[in-house]
Amino acid sequence: MKILVIGGGGREHALVWKLKQSPLVEKIWCAPGNGGIAAEAECAAIDAGDVAAVMALAEKTQPDLTVVGPELPLVNGLTDAFRKRNWPIVGPSKQAAQLEGSKIFSKEFLKRHKIPTAKTYGTFESARKAYAALSSVSWPVVIKADGLCAGKGVFLAPNAEEATDFIERVMEKNELGPGGKRILLEETLEGEELSFIILTDGKSYAPLVPTRDHKRAFDGNAGPNTGGMGAYSTDDLLPVELRKIVISSIVEPTLRGLAADGIPYQGFLYIGLMLTKSGPQVLEFNCRLGDPETQAIAARIDFDLAEVLKDVADGKLDASELRWKSGASVCVVLASGGYPGKFESGKRIEGLTGLEQNSGVKILHAGTKREGNAVVTSGGRVVGVTASGSSLNGAVSTAYKACTKIRFDGMHYRKDIGAHGARLKAVGD
Repeated sequence: MKILVIGGGGREHALVWKLKQSPLVEKIWCAPGNGGIAAEAECAAIDAGDVAAVMALAEKTQPDLTVVGPELPLVNGLTDAFRKRNWPIVGPSKQAAQLEGSKIFSKEFLKRHKIPTAKTYGTFESARKAYAALSSVSWPVVIKADGLCAGKGVFLAPNAEEATDFIERVMEKNELGPGGKRILLEETLEGEELSFIILTDGKSYAPLVPTRDHKRAFDGNAGPNTGGMGAYSTDDLLPVELRKIVISSIVEPTLRGLAADGIPYQGFLYIGLMLTKSGPQVLEFNCRLGDPETQAIAARIDFDLAEVLKDVADGKLDASELRWKSGASVCVVLASGGYPGKFESGKRIEGLTGLEQNSGVKILHAGTKREGNAVVTSGGRVVGVTASGSSLNGAVSTAYKACTKIRFDGMHYRKDIGAHGARLKAVGD
């Protein structure tokens, strides 16, 4: 098989890493790829969201399978264009991708199909009406920009002053672009967050191992929201009884709802959950794998990813083929100074060579590029140090040991990725 992977972040490096391990795979292209992916696949410098450019590349390379990483190509209708030509691809249609592309669309879908989710105070197309609505909400309140905002469109506002400031920046100053033209106000849910991702061919589905992301920039969940500073996976995140509830009250009603609405769904569906006292509730849908959750998930894969994804594209998914390593995995993101705000790029990264001889460690590149023999930073999230082990404590320890060997100017990372899970387990012991 020859495979084309669309995207250029840590998620796509994790996909390339696992696809490359398949004896079925003879060639992988990645568009646009990054400095780490370039060592494992042939990179094509095109914009992943540019449907015409991706189509031209596929026309030229004739892959047997294309796997879409990020949301933008999906929202822009890439899979529809492929399917018109009967080219095998993994990813939902443009219509189905509205579950991520429009927060309002997904909220209306959840309400229509009676799937547990936070109560809404309203949706607004004018800042004036949104300001007026702040007098009748309970604090803190969640404000969501409707469209794609690169992970910056959700804000937990503690009071009216900060809520007003966010609405003004999004709706009047247009800081998030067209994604902020409409907003949604909803109640704040309390509990533990969980990322539950499934893979479906449109008929059958298979859950992936559960993961938990760490969104805040600094230790102890302090600082601004980011695209994710790390993630971990362990089966303890989702006890058997809770898993059954998630499947029966959320996963299956979602798939039935999509079918009832005439929206076929194929590919990965990310369900962001809040595990509240009254049961699991949906925070958001993403129409693709999470990042950095994918890095933690990939470290636990014990099956041929290329074979399974080809089956998905062909409508022949067999859920029993997805086998997982026991134990745990963790991904710690090393970020550029200033991230998630303004950051400098072009910083030389030292200490990458030789690290992967360490058992259980894989360095997955996110924002890097090659300059001659050097690898330099080119994004906010630079690399994800990913490790697995028989226990969460073991995986965390292995990952952090590797983090201390990598250096670049301004580098920062959280020192508590997975600590909450390890602590819960210690209490349980």
